[in-house]
Amino acid sequence: MKRIMTILCALILAMAGSAAALAADTAEAGQSASYYPISVEEYTHGDLDELRINKTYQLSLADDPSLIPTEDFVRNGRRYYLLDMTRKDEVGVDIQTHTETVTQASDTNNLETILQRLDAEMEVTTEDGYVGILRLDHTSVQVTTDGYATKTSTLTASRSYPNLSEADTSLIPKSIEDKGKTLTLGDVKWSESMDVDGEGSSVTRYTAAASYTGTASSRYATGYTVSASYTGEVSKPNCAVVTYTAIFGSEKVPEESKAPDGSENHDPGQTEAPDTAEDLDAAKEPAEQSGLKRPVMIGVVVLALGVGGVFAFRKFKERR
Repeated sequence: MKRIMTILCALILAMAGSAAALAADTAEAGQSASYYPISVEEYTHGDLDELRINKTYQLSLADDPSLIPTEDFVRNGRRYYLLDMTRKDEVGVDIQTHTETVTQASDTNNLETILQRLDAEMEVTTEDGYVGILRLDHTSVQVTTDGYATKTSTLTASRSYPNLSEADTSLIPKSIEDKGKTLTLGDVKWSESMDVDGEGSSVTRYTAAASYTGTASSRYATGYTVSASYTGEVSKPNCAVVTYTAIFGSEKVPEESKAPDGSENHDPGQTEAPDTAEDLDAAKEPAEQSGLKRPVMIGVVVLALGVGGVFAFRKFKERR
């Protein structure tokens, strides 16, 4: 019994995988099924003023012309059918979007200063021969630091200590705080002057002019690298292109092919060539849905048969 259930589960998984694969193949085929015309011309031809439509397609040498839609289609009560297909080899201009990134050295990381130094636009010629003018993308500007180094500087400060009784350095502070840095005593210069004490006697007073020194270390960037992207359109003349023109003649749709309400019935085997991306997407949906329904329905049938087989096997075993 377990073996039967295992087989059923394997069948269900296989059908699910087939459905996913078929859906992917259908979507891929729909994407490359046809090209869009670059122009559609409707005109009359001949003495009978036959309505005709020319659809023009421009392809590169690598494109497959067999994917150009040539099926009949109905428009305004007339059925259009392919009369002829013309080909013309031409030389055109190919236009592409191109981005180039430039780097340069900078002595600052100030973005405002950097933007002033960068060129607003640049001329470019690619390796493939495309030329054009690219413009600076301000949002792409980035600044990176090349590296760091340490710089040591000498600090100095002076202090005056007057009215000292002796010319003795022990009376002078050996270190001081200056702007958050600790400086040590380096040199002292003395001067003396005569004064009178409270008893009228002459005394000698000393003034010390002390010099303090110290060092400070700071970390700084050795340089910066600026990168910026320039984006724009580049073009290349003298590119080989092939112009195909599908010529469609027309005839009036017979009355019996119209529905009772007067609407036009399209031939089931014929599809009107889409003129817009919306028409093409609408035409793809039924094909994609039908491609998905078939494997799903097969999976349901297999599952039903499997369950029925299990049920019949149980009944048969009970009777024995």
